[in-house]
Order: sequence, then structure tokens, then C-alpha cells
Amino acid sequence: MDYLLFPGRHHLLTRFQAEFLTRAAADATVVWAVTSANHENTKRNPVPYHRREAAIERLSAMTGLRSLVVPVFDTAPTDRFAEVTVKNVQVATGLELTPENAVVACSTPAVAGMYAALGFTIMPVEDDPALETVPERPWDVLMRLAAGDESWRELAHPASVDVFARYRLVESVRAVVNDPVVGDEGGLTATRDYRTYVEAFAAGADRKWRLVREYVRPGRIVDVGCGAGAVLEEADREPALRESDLIGVEVARHLFEECVHRKAQGGFTNPNVFFYHRNVLGGAVFAPRSIDTTMTFALTHEIWSYGARMESLRRFVAAIYAHTVPGGVWINSDVCGPDGKDRLVRMRLSTADGDSPPEPCKELPADVAGYMSGLSTRARLDQFAVDFRFPFSFTDVGDGEVELTLGDAMDFLTRKDYTDNWQSETQEQFCGLEMADWKSLLTDVGFEVDAASHTTRNDWIVENRLAPVASLHRPDGTALDWPVTHVLLIARRPLNT
Repeated sequence: MDYLLFPGRHHLLTRFQAEFLTRAAADATVVWAVTSANHENTKRNPVPYHRREAAIERLSAMTGLRSLVVPVFDTAPTDRFAEVTVKNVQVATGLELTPENAVVACSTPAVAGMYAALGFTIMPVEDDPALETVPERPWDVLMRLAAGDESWRELAHPASVDVFARYRLVESVRAVVNDPVVGDEGGLTATRDYRTYVEAFAAGADRKWRLVREYVRPGRIVDVGCGAGAVLEEADREPALRESDLIGVEVARHLFEECVHRKAQGGFTNPNVFFYHRNVLGGAVFAPRSIDTTMTFALTHEIWSYGARMESLRRFVAAIYAHTVPGGVWINSDVCGPDGKDRLVRMRLSTADGDSPPEPCKELPADVAGYMSGLSTRARLDQFAVDFRFPFSFTDVGDGEVELTLGDAMDFLTRKDYTDNWQSETQEQFCGLEMADWKSLLTDVGFEVDAASHTTRNDWIVENRLAPVASLHRPDGTALDWPVTHVLLIARRPLNT
């Protein structure tokens, strides 16, 4: 054999792997096919490719192995995975690996079977039945690290221990793997349609920037949850901010990659534009008292919804406060619960604008958007009560009218038309906090709430989405005006802190 093909994610290298390779490939070149090479900062792939490559090269130097490291980008599940990997190696190195010149080292039976089907001989590595004791696999060792079990250092190869220490990967891996907010693939939700999400944010970027521009303090300006960087593009056009650093922080991998792509394509004129693929709840992103302006748009309700509600939101607000310079500002624009959100109201909904099934679906059909779009407004409420992730109840008083809290009513009404992203939107609560709650939280953390802070009502939504099919009343039958739907918070860190 001339080559030993060793496919895997290779986030962490073990002592067992090094011993196996030095025996099995003493006279051969090890071809490390590093899969999911374009993924990082996710629970499935917490270590970036370049750090994995560094550890492999260090292990090779320490053991005398001759190695080639080849990145393999993530693909959708396919029975041709082995063939795709072999072709990647050929494109990257010019080597044509065949059953005649290479064997495959793989301990995952399903993957090994794909290579065997191509005619390759398989070395089972940790899966070898001849081993007296079953060694821990690299992922198991990485999970020891994530759980705070220091025995991982004895099982990991010194090359990985060294790289993890020098680049502080222990802390980042623990933060990402143990994060209750972020999903396996690095986003807040697996059901979001990021294409429509990016389009919506880009369309509203100019409006968002005009809303906050007068409150932005030059210096280091951060957009947390920056999406695809559309608002920062607006800031980039401001002559008064040409000496400022513009920094975007995004947790969703799809959106972060779009930010990097836009920058590479010349989308920004300011050379001091930077993007971080980070989750601010996983730990500090910036040094204390180092940021002049922080902006967040439509983010805080997601932290509330996907985290532990007030506990997660308070942690986020405290992190913003900590990295804000004295005199600096946090500008937060988001949805907001109505004043007096817990009071009982009556809501009358149309039953004539769509179908009214006798019962809501326990499991939605494959065409969720089509099904939801065909329901009447009253029937959508029944389905919302099934799918909404937060405690939600109402009393049916007949003729399309129900009794419930004002906050619950507005959570439904502001979500009922999101049929394209129904499964994602029903995981989020828009009305968790009202203005009084926000003021209490901000001042408790240490911010001063600027007098410019205010709530607003989106009258376009009222006129086009709500009023035609719904109305609100007090329990005694008197009509209620439509409440506020959004908030703009200008929070400043006092100069003497």
C-alpha cells in the first residue's frame, strides 16, 4: 500500500489513533480527509478546519508520519459519500486513490461499507474486534472535554492538547457544545428559511439604519445578530463613520458565511469591517469597556424564546453592558408586548376567510405553508395553540370570539400570517416583555434608559393584516384600540462606571 485514506471530522486526535497509524502506515502516506471542513462553531463541528489541520500536522511531525491533509466540504447525506471524498482528494492533491494503491481506515461501519463497495480494503481502527479493550473514539474524548472531565488530556494526543491550549479551544468547545440556545448546525432553529430571512432583512436595512443613526456613537460599532450584514452596509456608507470599526456578530452559520462572502466581493469600502461567528451567550466576545455602540435588531425576542427566557436575556444584557465603554450606547429595536399584557380581553376572528377543520392537526402536513394559508383566521388560532412552544390557552365564547390575555392575543395576531416559516415562528414569543419590563431589566443591570426610548405600533400590519379579520374588546364588550407592537430602546452606560 502507498496510501492510507483516513476520513473523519478529526476535531480531536487520540493517542490510540497515533499508535494505530504509526503501525499501519509506517511506509505509507496518510491522507487525512477532513470532513465538514466548512463548518465550525456548531455542536456537530465545534473546531474550525484550520485548527484541525494544525493538530494533524503537529501529530505527523511528532510521530514521523508522512501526511497529506485534504478538506472535504459538507454535503447532503448521500450513498456516494466515499466516491465524493476520493474525488476531493484527487482535485486537491492530484492523487488518484484506488483499491490497488490505498486502504481505508474507518471505524464507522456505515461509512466503511461505502468504501468497501468501491473495492477498498478496510482497517476498522477503534472498531477492530481483535482489540482486547475498546478504545474511546475521538468524539467521546471531545465530549469528556466539553463536560469538564480533565481525563480527556490523557486520552488525547499531545498534538491536540497543545493546539487546544494555544488557541483556547477548550473554552470555545465547551461554550458551543453546552450552549442550550444554538442548534447542532449553528443556528437558532433548524426550520428557518434563511433565503427569505436574508431577503426580508436586506429590504428593511435602510429603514432600520434611519431609525437608529442619530444615536450611534462613532468608534467601535457592533451589530449583534447582524444577519447578512445589511445594516452594516448602510453604516459603511456614512462619511462620519469612516474612521470607525464596523463589526458584525452572527451565530447562524448560513448568515455568517454570507457576511464573509459580501466582504470578499467588495461590499464594504471601510477596510475595518470584521465579522465574528460567535454566540454572545457562550461567553464574552469583546473585552470589557471596549465597544462604543452596540446595535441589535429583532434579536432579543429570539434570545428570550430559544434560551431560558429572562435568565438568558439578563445574561445577554449584562454581556452588552460589560463590553460597553462608559458613555457608550446599546440600541435595541425589536417586537414588544403590549402594555398590560396580562389583562384579559376578547378577540373576535373571521371564520369566513378560509377552511375551518373540526380539529387542529397534531402533526402538520408536508406542505405546511399551503395548509396554513388555506385556514380561516379562527382555525389558525386553534393550530397556533397546538404549535406554539409557550403556554397558551383561551376560552371559546362562540361566534368566532375567544377570551385570553392581551399578550397572548398579540402573539397570535402578529404571527398568524407567517405561513412560510410557521414551524420556526411558532417557536418564538414576541410578547414576553412589555416596556415596563424592559426598563426594569435595563436599569437593574446598570444601564440608563434614554428618554428617546419609545414603543410604536406598526399601522401597516394593523390596517392590512389585523383589522380586516380581527378585533379586540374588553370583557364588557367595549372596543379596544390596537396596542403597540415594537420598541426602540436607547440604553447608555453611565460615564462614572
